[in-house]
Amino acid sequence: MNPTPPIPRNPTSRTARIRRRLQSVAVAALTVAAGSPGAFGQALTPSGFAIPQPDPEFRFPRDHGSHPAFQIEWWYVTGHLQDDTGRDFGYQATFFRRAGPTPDGRTTGGLFDSAPVFLAHMALTDVDGRTFRFQERLNRAGWDARASDRTLDVSNGNWSLRREPGDTDRFVLRGGVRAEAAFELVLEPAKPMVVFGRRGVSRKAADPSAASHYLTFTRLRTTGTLTRDGVAVPVTGESWMDHEYSSSQLGADQVGWDWASLQLADGREVMVYRMRRADGSTDPYSTLAWIGRDGTLTQSGPEAFRWEEGTPWTSPRTGGRYPVRPRIHVTDPEDGRAVVFRLEPRLEAQEIDGALGGVPYWEGACRVLGADGREIGRAYLELTGHVRPVTGIGRQDRPATGSLSP
Repeated sequence: MNPTPPIPRNPTSRTARIRRRLQSVAVAALTVAAGSPGAFGQALTPSGFAIPQPDPEFRFPRDHGSHPAFQIEWWYVTGHLQDDTGRDFGYQATFFRRAGPTPDGRTTGGLFDSAPVFLAHMALTDVDGRTFRFQERLNRAGWDARASDRTLDVSNGNWSLRREPGDTDRFVLRGGVRAEAAFELVLEPAKPMVVFGRRGVSRKAADPSAASHYLTFTRLRTTGTLTRDGVAVPVTGESWMDHEYSSSQLGADQVGWDWASLQLADGREVMVYRMRRADGSTDPYSTLAWIGRDGTLTQSGPEAFRWEEGTPWTSPRTGGRYPVRPRIHVTDPEDGRAVVFRLEPRLEAQEIDGALGGVPYWEGACRVLGADGREIGRAYLELTGHVRPVTGIGRQDRPATGSLSP
């Protein structure tokens, strides 16, 4: 899960009117009433975007790619790396796509108002060096930002995530942080892809439109090169890759979410998130998922876990108070034992301040500790809505601030 990028606005022109007219012809058959069936029986939001429906027929590699009928989409990769000296790193690479105001081209007036927005985040945590570096990019669809709808091939400037041709899923990630760091990584699944949710739909709130299709590789063998300050070294490790697409992610009374992906040393993974309401309570559409050693998926609701916030860290940039040391209380499905996962951040300061994208959040590499303090795995933790509520699509769109990246 990840925050959603805003929609920048620009002056109107004849070009925009022509573009809107052409787009409206392409989707003239769609019905735009909320939840009403459009072409091929697809339910739509009031703006005409698709709502995830049960029992989708996924086809790969096509469904690794972009889904323009949905308003928001992201490809998210995090991982834990080590160089040949034993130095530890964490990394994040996220590519967002957000459509314009409507798929039929109706806009509020702007030269590029109907073109999709592509936002991307890159971050590198140097555990031993005690540094966290990050960068945001925001571009309109075009020569400098794109996503294929045939396979996984998404880029923003010289950052890219692509599936290599062939019968086996193998992905290549190229990213970095300004001139300070760069990485080129090959990601190969160690386990089959899983689809979170029920009947292929991951609900986030009581509103049926607040849902996504949620496709994940929970453990990818990772090899490649990490360059820091001009020095390149080989690295190895493990990564996690999410791909979600939807047209809304939040209910009207939700302010954000706390999410974690755990890769346990025993070969299993855990994905858990709680959707937070304005009163601080956990929404009933929160989720706990276990992925067995053989890739078997077991899912439960919030009754199956308790998220204890722990000691917060206060950001000097945004003033946000992030609970970066949560304790997650669960029951092990293998033997019925009560288990507590303690997440310990590799660094406290792992915040993306959202200066360009508009949504500050904490996204960081963590160790997973057992009740006795021993390390039993590694994790990535995402905390949103701790500076201000996350704006949900369909509730209130937030206009962009700042300029587009070069």
